[in-house]
Amino acid sequence: MAKLNKKVTTGLKVLISAVLIYFIFTKINVSEIKDILFKSNPLYLILAAIFFVLSKFMGAIRLNLYFHRLNIMLTNASNFKLYLLGMFYNLFLPGGIGGDAYKGYILKKTFDVKTKRMVSVLVLDRLGGLLLLFIYACALLAFHNAEILIGYRWMLLLAIPISVIVFWLLTKKFFSYVLPIFWKTMALSALVQLAQLICIWFILLALNIETNQISYLIIFLISSIVAVVPLTLGGIGSREVTFFYGAKLLGLDQNISVGVSVLFFLITAIVSFFGVWYHFKKIKLKLANITINSTND
Repeated sequence: MAKLNKKVTTGLKVLISAVLIYFIFTKINVSEIKDILFKSNPLYLILAAIFFVLSKFMGAIRLNLYFHRLNIMLTNASNFKLYLLGMFYNLFLPGGIGGDAYKGYILKKTFDVKTKRMVSVLVLDRLGGLLLLFIYACALLAFHNAEILIGYRWMLLLAIPISVIVFWLLTKKFFSYVLPIFWKTMALSALVQLAQLICIWFILLALNIETNQISYLIIFLISSIVAVVPLTLGGIGSREVTFFYGAKLLGLDQNISVGVSVLFFLITAIVSFFGVWYHFKKIKLKLANITINSTND
C-alpha cells in the first residue's frame, strides 16, 4: 500500500509539473526564449554555475553542523558526497527514495541515532533555508519602488526580526539540542542564499539584463519558496509559473523572466547529475580517523 501511495503521489507531481509547463509554454513565445538562451554569454553562465555549486557546498556544511549535534561527526567532504547524491535523487529519481529521506536512511542505518531527531535536523535544515529566503525577499521588497508596496515597507522590515525571533524560540522549545549552533546555521543559510542570488545575478548578466535586476532577484526568491511546496516534481513548473506571473506583476518581460528560470534549472540539473557517480559507487563516510563504508542499496 505504501509503495502504491508513493507511485500515486509521484504520478500526481509529474502530472502537475507537466500541466504547469504546458500552460506556461502556451503563454510565452517559445522561439523567443530559444533565441534568448542561445544568445546568453557562456562566461557569465559558468560564473553562475560556480556560485550555485558554492551555495550547495555551504548548504552541506550547514547540514553537517546539525549532524554533529547528533554525534555523527562526518567530514565535510564525505557529507558533500552524500549531499550531492541527495540532489541527484531529488531531481532525477522522483519515484524512488527522496534525497533527504536517503540521507536520513543511510545515517540511521550506519549510526545509533533516533529517527525523530534525524528527521528533525533535516526539517530544521530546510526551514533555515526558507527563513533566509523570506528575509532576503522582505529586504528587497522593502526597498523596491513598486507602487503596490507603498505603505507596507515598514511591515516588511518588521517581519525580518520577528521571523528570526519566532524561529529561535521554536528551536529553543522543541529542538534545544541544536540551539548552540543556531546562529552558525543562520549565518550559513545567509551565505547559501546570497550565493544563489549572485548565481541569478550572473544569469541576468549572461542575458544582458542590466535594468530591473532587483525585481528579477525578488521573483527568484519567491519562486524558491514556492518550489519547496511538494506539489510538483523538484519544483519544475511551479518555479516557471512564479517567474511568469511575477514578471507580469512587476512589469517585466515575461519571456526573459521564464528564460532566467530555465537557465537556473539547467544549472541545477547539470550539477545534480554529478551525483549519479555516487549512485553506482559506494560512499565512504569518514569521521575523524575512521572510515565507514556506506551502501547504496
